[in-house]
Order: sequence, then structure tokens, then C-alpha cells
Amino acid sequence: MKSIFNPITRASQIAGAWAGTTAFMAVQATNSLPGGPAVNQLNLHPAVTKIAEEQAWLHWFMMIVCSVIFVAVFGVMFYSIWKHRKSKGYKAANFHESVLVEVIWTIVPFVIVILMALPATKVIVAMKDTTNADLTIKATGYQWKWGYDYLKGEGEGIGFISQLDSTHREMSNNGGPKPGQVVDNYLLKVDNPLVVPVDKKVRIIVTAVDVIHAFMVPSFGIKQDAVPGFVRDTWFRAEKTGDFYGQCAELCGKEHAYMPIHVKVLSAEDYAKWVDGEKKKMAAKADDPAKVWTAQDITARGEKVYAANCAACHQANGKGAGPIKPLDGSATVLDADKGKQIAVLLNGQNQGAMPSWKQLSDTDIAAVITFTKNNWSNKTGQLVQPAEVLAARK
Repeated sequence: MKSIFNPITRASQIAGAWAGTTAFMAVQATNSLPGGPAVNQLNLHPAVTKIAEEQAWLHWFMMIVCSVIFVAVFGVMFYSIWKHRKSKGYKAANFHESVLVEVIWTIVPFVIVILMALPATKVIVAMKDTTNADLTIKATGYQWKWGYDYLKGEGEGIGFISQLDSTHREMSNNGGPKPGQVVDNYLLKVDNPLVVPVDKKVRIIVTAVDVIHAFMVPSFGIKQDAVPGFVRDTWFRAEKTGDFYGQCAELCGKEHAYMPIHVKVLSAEDYAKWVDGEKKKMAAKADDPAKVWTAQDITARGEKVYAANCAACHQANGKGAGPIKPLDGSATVLDADKGKQIAVLLNGQNQGAMPSWKQLSDTDIAAVITFTKNNWSNKTGQLVQPAEVLAARK
């Protein structure tokens, strides 16, 4: 019987393991994402705003200054220790103080700090100057999505919710991309990106409704905390068109990893077309809450609302996943008191585990409740009208 520690056998085992690892790495290969993370990235994201360029310059300036100081101080210290070591017969000097040395090591660091503080202050002041913006957008953090409202400038009045694309959430629920499947924007794809024009100053007003979030887009050089009950702001001026990605940069709960930010920068002409299209969509969705819907029509609409907003967590089959409760067979959904489910949609529950969806229209909330009450094994026959949701809001 051969020993398993035979050198040849062991070498074969190592080679096989290495080959397997290499194959695994090959099938898991991915590409750099323009405007987002890059493969083996060590530096900051490529800058597309002047502020981001200044931050990158400041970063390297500080790194070089600190490195020079480190090398100089420790170089002198180690040289002195080595040159005057006891084994060579040197004896420690006996002195009390040196006014000249104390003056030098006070003045030199002070000058260095001033030289570092001046450019840093210039960049920080520029980062905080949100005046004279061409476009003002409010970004509201929810668990776990972003709401965007265009407050001023071209596109004023547009508002929508942006959340992780449902296909990516389903992919994550199933363990991530399959071997050989390359998804460069994995967990960064959203259903509704934030759209802005190129070469325009965009002011972002940041707040939150539940916990602390943070709006961060590295390529723009912006990161601003979103604090419930507070309004803060930041700004950027993108100098090139394209898609740029960020994420919530504050640990905001168990779905923190599923809260991406996607900013699409368009030319002035394309942005104007987008604004026109969005306003037409809004006009089409401006339903009269007093309208009485048929069961067939409101259920069909509810199916679309569910697919766009609910399926990512509760799954298309309504079975839920992990701590997310199923809707198929849910006591709240089956309850004859429709007000209970309306309250959940408007106010959320379980300390935000189920977030509030009051940003949806009365018709959309009524539609999705009707859909869940009459889909899968739920055959209640109950119908919720927009007027009932409107009444519950008051």
C-alpha cells in the first residue's frame, strides 16, 4: 500500500488542485465595468468631474508627502541607530536640550501642515458649493432603494423609484452568476437609473425616511450621508456621457448590498428627449383615485406593479425567501379586512424589514393588493379600489 505522502502523488494532488482553481477562476472571470469597479482595481475610479480630479490629485499629493516624511524620519533614525551602535564602541551622548532642534522640529511640521491644508481646504470648499445649480434633484434613501424627485430645472416634476433589477436579485438568491456567466454589472443594475445632462451642474439634495443611508458615486467624487429628518446636499458636473455607478455607502440593514446607484449622463439633446418621454409616462399614470376599476383590469395592472417592485424580494411565485415572508397563503393577504394589507403597504412593518411603499400611487397600491389577494393559491375574490387606499392615507 502506497503512502498518501508519496512525493509524486502529493505533487499530482497539488497540480490537480491548482488546475481546478485555475479553471474555477476562468469560469468566474469578469470584465471591468466602465463607470464602475475595475478588475484588480488599486486606484480611485477614473474621474469624470473636476472635483473628482482634484480629489485624485490631492490623494496622491498627500501620499507622496507622507511617504517622503516617513522615509526621511525613519531613514535618519535607522541610520543613526546603525551608525552609532554600541558594538562599534559608541557611547550615548549626555545632553539636556537644544533650542535650535526644538525650533526646527516645530517650524518644519507646521509649514508642512500648512502646505497640505491649503489645497485640501480649496477642494473641500469647492465640494460644498452647491450654488447656481442648473438642475436640482432630491435623492431619498429607503430600505432598500432610492427615490429621485426632480425639483428644479429641466425635468422639474419628474419623480420615480430606483431599485435593484429583479433579475439580479433573483440571481443573488440563487447563489450568484452561474459558472461561465459573465455579469459585469452584477448587483449594480437598476430598473430606473438617475438621468442627468452632461456639462450641467447638478445639485443633489439627500435625505432618508427610515435609517441612515449614503449617496456615493466614486467617479463623480461625491459621498453624502442621507439622515432621516435632515436635508443635506452635494453636487457634480459630469464632463462626459455614459453610465456611472455607486452604492449606498452606509450600513443600512440586511439589504444594504442591494441598494445600488446608477447615474446615466446624456447629451443635452438626448436628455430633453428623456424628459419628454418621462412626462408623457407620468401623464398616462395620473389616474383618478375615484375611478372604479373592474377586477380584470386592476388585477392585470397589479401584476405589473408586483413584477416591478415586489418580486425581487417575495419572488414571482409569492413564496418569499429566507426571512422574507411569503405572500402565497399569508394570513394578512387572506384576511377579510382589506385595511390590514393596505396599512402594511403604506406604513411597512417589522421595523422596516417590510418597507413602506406609500410613494406608489393609490391605484398602484390598490392594484398590487388585489393581485396578491387573487393570485397563486390566494383566491379571495376581494377587490381593492384606489379610493380605499386614498382614505387610508388620511
